[in-house]
Amino acid sequence: MKKVVFAGLVLMVSMAAMAQEVMDDGSRVVLPLEAQQCDLPNAPPPIPEGAVKEDLLKAQKNTKQFQGELVAYRTCMGVETEDKLKGLKDRTDLSQGNIEAIYKAYDYSVEMETRVAAMFNDALRAYKAAQAEK
Repeated sequence: MKKVVFAGLVLMVSMAAMAQEVMDDGSRVVLPLEAQQCDLPNAPPPIPEGAVKEDLLKAQKNTKQFQGELVAYRTCMGVETEDKLKGLKDRTDLSQGNIEAIYKAYDYSVEMETRVAAMFNDALRAYKAAQAEK
């Protein structure tokens, strides 16, 4: 949980820093207004150490829900697939700064998803190892 909170703080600081970044076309790195309306979901609650089967089932449900919320977030930003992400460069209604901000937001959401899935998989492996020792 501490890692997720820390990552959230890092994101906030980096988003503030991004607002100061200026691209070659003179635009600032900032999400376009429609993408600013998209809600980045909160990570699910942490999985307790020494998790039992019920904890893992709950964590699995929370992880799947979180992944679905991230898909909705990316869809809201218009980049639900990597092809759409790559297609941003062809959009004339976005500045270079808008595109850079969307790329960074997309990458951050993928990193969050990867970390949450890894935490679940680690807990599952620990549970299976503990069961094998019984």
